[in-house]
Amino acid sequence: DNDRRDLDMNSKDVDAEKMTRFIRMNELRLVTEYNPVTAIGVMQSSLQLHLLLITDKMSPKHPERMRGYRAAAELFKGKILFILIDSNLKSNERIVSFFKLKKSQLPALAIFHSPDEEQDVLTLDEVSVERIQDFCNRFLQ
Repeated sequence: DNDRRDLDMNSKDVDAEKMTRFIRMNELRLVTEYNPVTAIGVMQSSLQLHLLLITDKMSPKHPERMRGYRAAAELFKGKILFILIDSNLKSNERIVSFFKLKKSQLPALAIFHSPDEEQDVLTLDEVSVERIQDFCNRFLQ
């Protein structure tokens, strides 16, 4: 994301717990692209709620979609792990089928709670911060 975060170490109230929380919240990018290299980090993340944007990275709308997705990721930082799934990759077909989606239904958001495997899916034509925020808040409730 090319975004740097700093913890104010001059503050007297910085303790091990606050430092650990800062590191946990910033150990992954705002949006992590799912691939064989990042898969292990995603699966071992301390965040148990994952929001997947399943989309075609080659689409002319992709940069616009990612702007909205990253902005929403900032709102849920430390609560939900935002993951990008490229629907063009053959290796991601199993993920798309796991959420019972067809290519014609993409782009879509899929939210997944890993401990109990609870999930929800939202097909969308536009990836906006408001739609993502509403979707996540409904699931969290």
